[in-house]
Amino acid sequence: MAFNLAQLELGARARVTLVGGGGSLALRLLEMGFTPGTVVVLIKRAPFGDPLELQVRGCHVSLRKAEAARIEAVPL
Repeated sequence: MAFNLAQLELGARARVTLVGGGGSLALRLLEMGFTPGTVVVLIKRAPFGDPLELQVRGCHVSLRKAEAARIEAVPL
């Protein structure tokens, strides 16, 4: 059951399967560590749900919902 990181529940873990979309944003997400096989944890959501704070490879990264929606994952 694949979903995107914008749909991840607070505290849930997921494994990245695909960074979609192409272009400079997809390249930047890959450079930030969102590569296939990487485990991601949703740490916090802002009050209105945007942005999201994610833990990836031991670092905390903030992404907008639209950016997180481009990253597909499977739950762990």
